Amino acid sequence: MDQVEQQFFNDLEKKLWTSADKLRSNLDAAVYKHIALGLLFLKYVSDAFEERQRELDAHFRDPAHDYYMDPADFPEDYEGNVAAEREVRDYYTEKNVFWVPVEARWQTLMECAQLPPKAPLPWNKPGKDEPEEMRSVGWLIDNAMEAIERENAKLKNVLNKNFASTELESAKLADLIALFSDTNFHATEYKGQPLNLQAKDILGHIYEYFLGEFALAEGKKGGQYYTPKSIVSLIVNMLQPFKGRVYDPAMGSGGFFVQSEDFIEQHAGKSTKGGGNKASGQISVYGQESNPTTWKLAAMNMAIRGIDFNFGGGPGDTLQNDLHPDLRADYVMANPPFNMKEWWSEKLANDPRWLPGCTPPQGNANFAWLQHMLYHLAPTGSLALLLANGSMSSNSNGEGEIRKRLVEDDFVECMVALPGQLFTNTQIPACIWFLTRDKVNGFNLNKKKRDRRRQFLFIDARQMGYMKDRVLRDFTGQDIQKIADTFHAWQQGAGYEDVKGFCFSASLDEVRKQEHVLTPGRYVGAEDQTEDGDLFADKMARLTLQLADQFAESTKLQGEIKKNLAGLGYEL
Repeated sequence: MDQVEQQFFNDLEKKLWTSADKLRSNLDAAVYKHIALGLLFLKYVSDAFEERQRELDAHFRDPAHDYYMDPADFPEDYEGNVAAEREVRDYYTEKNVFWVPVEARWQTLMECAQLPPKAPLPWNKPGKDEPEEMRSVGWLIDNAMEAIERENAKLKNVLNKNFASTELESAKLADLIALFSDTNFHATEYKGQPLNLQAKDILGHIYEYFLGEFALAEGKKGGQYYTPKSIVSLIVNMLQPFKGRVYDPAMGSGGFFVQSEDFIEQHAGKSTKGGGNKASGQISVYGQESNPTTWKLAAMNMAIRGIDFNFGGGPGDTLQNDLHPDLRADYVMANPPFNMKEWWSEKLANDPRWLPGCTPPQGNANFAWLQHMLYHLAPTGSLALLLANGSMSSNSNGEGEIRKRLVEDDFVECMVALPGQLFTNTQIPACIWFLTRDKVNGFNLNKKKRDRRRQFLFIDARQMGYMKDRVLRDFTGQDIQKIADTFHAWQQGAGYEDVKGFCFSASLDEVRKQEHVLTPGRYVGAEDQTEDGDLFADKMARLTLQLADQFAESTKLQGEIKKNLAGLGYEL
């Protein structure tokens, strides 16, 4: 993203969030989130539909175009003409554009939200009885959501249809519709500079930004569905999911899928759209989420991005009810709940996902998540998993034995220790596990990796990042690039060097000497140089001498004080 686009998004984010947040009154952020994001979704599908409608109208009238139709055979006004609509819908679905009935279009909502109480709704026939509740803006939005679900099977049971029952009054809902109506999501320039952005790019960006802001507003609860963008970006840039199946078994709002698609668009073309023909550089996404409302947020997030998805048909507990039992994914990425205690049931005792003799402890799901993800890896697949730091060193309840097995079987590839204060919902120090089934000579696009068997990379990133506010730390783009480049250089054997205090490539014997503890700090050591340029050992010697001198000076002063007090007739 260039500077002009970044500044455009910064200004738009601030304007929209500030204005939208003012409209929520005393409504809880967890409730208002679904209102604001639901309207953003409606705005997106309506804009996409109208844009495609304009394209098709031009094609139908152009004798030189393949889609040209004789006006005598195809009526110009096909609204309400079932046969004509059925014939034209394929032109929308081929571009992964949802069919939007007239009552769900943004222009209709905008106009109806301003109608007087007794005015008839424009899509109803004159004289038709209308219930009193149809006069509320909430009902109008619910009706639009129901219409879109009815006409698009992919969105069945995905959309929020509780606007009429919300505590936000009609006037505020109308104001929110007006706010999004007045925003130019089709901007082609910013402050005189050209913008190469489509409406879906802008709306998708705002949707993701709003998710992050609501997560901050909700605190601990919000962190359960939203992983900070910089951490997601770090994992995606390290794994580089150029092509294949991407799976997140604890997907939240779908951030890993969004970042994967963005990565591909920046480096290797487009991802799969709407089930079209797969070409080089495309992905298909699979996910699972237990929380029903979060599952819907993820599905809408994918729809806005135009990403085809398989989320198992509905919410479900991944560890108790695996909705993708036969999936073998090329990339698996997840940020599950840390140290989850209530997860076990007896039916899991002999689950095929556990390595032989490695049943996870019943009081902590960390190694259940890790083995679940490993089970779903394709033979050349790789995974990245965020876990609490304790997973790297704990020996309680058999965790040490499971970790030893993962090391000895050569699944572990890289461990990254993260700085604190990265998450909105927990202050528990975290790390990233990178595992793979292919340490021999796997391929990533055209970049051949070297044979990495019995070798392990440790990266200590605890000192990286910056404080974005008084509470939260974040990574810069340079931080992400440095860590990812180090990982790739090590994988490819091109230009990698150990850096004291930051990274170290360890052999299996070296890991065995540490009794299979995988904490990076044990391997990378301390930096040789401090901020003032002194060698660490030299500085420690100098400081020790200074401290000894200060102790001696303190003893001398105490003696002088005692002597003076004795002269005054006092004893200390």
